[in-house]
Amino acid sequence: MLPYAAVRLGALLLVSIIGACAPTGSAYAVLPHTAAPFADQTMKIRHVVIVVQENRTTDNLFNGLTGANTVRYGKNSNGKTVPLLPEPLTAPYRVGHSHDAFNIDYSNGKMNGFDLAPSSCMPEAPPSQCPPQSRRAYGYVPRDETRPYWQMAKDYAFADEMFQSNQGPSFPAHQYIVSGTSTIADGATLKASENPGSLKGCGAPQGATVRTIDPQGRENHWVFPCFDRTSIFTSLDARGIGWRYYMVNPIYNAVRPLKPIWDNQLEYRANVRTPPWKFLRDVRADVLTGVTIVTPTRKSSDHAGATDGTGPSWVAAVVNAVGHSKYWNSTAIFVTWDDWGGWYDHVTPKIFNSYELGFRVPLLVISPYAKPHYVSHKRYEFGSILKFVENNFGLPSLGTTDARANDLSDMFNFTQKPIKFKTIRAPQAEGYFVRQPADDGSLDD
Repeated sequence: MLPYAAVRLGALLLVSIIGACAPTGSAYAVLPHTAAPFADQTMKIRHVVIVVQENRTTDNLFNGLTGANTVRYGKNSNGKTVPLLPEPLTAPYRVGHSHDAFNIDYSNGKMNGFDLAPSSCMPEAPPSQCPPQSRRAYGYVPRDETRPYWQMAKDYAFADEMFQSNQGPSFPAHQYIVSGTSTIADGATLKASENPGSLKGCGAPQGATVRTIDPQGRENHWVFPCFDRTSIFTSLDARGIGWRYYMVNPIYNAVRPLKPIWDNQLEYRANVRTPPWKFLRDVRADVLTGVTIVTPTRKSSDHAGATDGTGPSWVAAVVNAVGHSKYWNSTAIFVTWDDWGGWYDHVTPKIFNSYELGFRVPLLVISPYAKPHYVSHKRYEFGSILKFVENNFGLPSLGTTDARANDLSDMFNFTQKPIKFKTIRAPQAEGYFVRQPADDGSLDD
């Protein structure tokens, strides 16, 4: 057998040759997932798929799940008990989820400011479908609208103490998912804290900026949204383990703001795939890298005021693609939501600093080695997923939130007989998403 370094060098040379010969706009070949064999041949998880949906809390999306800590009421700023009302997944309004909105909702730990957060109804929404502002955050999605999610939670493992790592919207949240932080550079104290305007990331026009937060909680500094920061992709590259990132909406592209990846355009174009349904096609073609992150289109995002309600079917399609493939017995799938979206949640997060932690978001763990019918009550955050990846593949810690996070081992039993996959039933099948337009519109978060 050739030494690992020789194998890796040969693979990189082959990728370079293919990339140089490829015509402009063509798909680049991706070989890292076959370039380096795993050192530990007894590893049971060789593929990690991270599915990131949008803007839901545990009380909102999994209300009433057996064994999970959820409630049907909350408190408002007047100290009154407010019932959570059923609101469709396609509720035609949005509730604020900026850092300022977090502070309003959190209310110095009282968790009773949700009635004061800013919100807006969609222009086309009939008045009868848009509650008064003080009531908009206090809602839960009826189970009938999200049955695929409930089947996943019932058949596999669910965490009711999973917290968004950051206290803000999608752009910084996705940075935490890939780096365990949103700092503007390794060792920096400033963290990206809000969504940028227009293009997000390296290669954006001059003048593009993103707001940051400092250790004192001040959001008074803006920087270009291109960060010279280490990510899980850097660690995977160093180990010779392949990765891919599937996206279409710019705000979900967590790779473009990473300067070390963006500067290597061959790698960037090879590994960032659009639209997201190409994941389904790739798995059918027996291509699944060591680590894969899958983000949704606008319509399948679960984002209130944007989704058409197909999010549960979309996630089911992703899970079914893996479940019915040769990869099932060697894969762990994590499904989480990138931020709370302004929705009410009753569990007070632990505050580590001026921007961490945020509110609870759901976490599903789907794997032949996930504990079936299990609800974990251990505290997790986005860094927990990174820590699982690091521990599983023998990668060093990023030294960010992954260092403090629990590692998700509570949700697995690697001594159990692998669970035989059962199709996740959903209203829309895989073909529905493959037929969708490549770009279904931008999402103003």
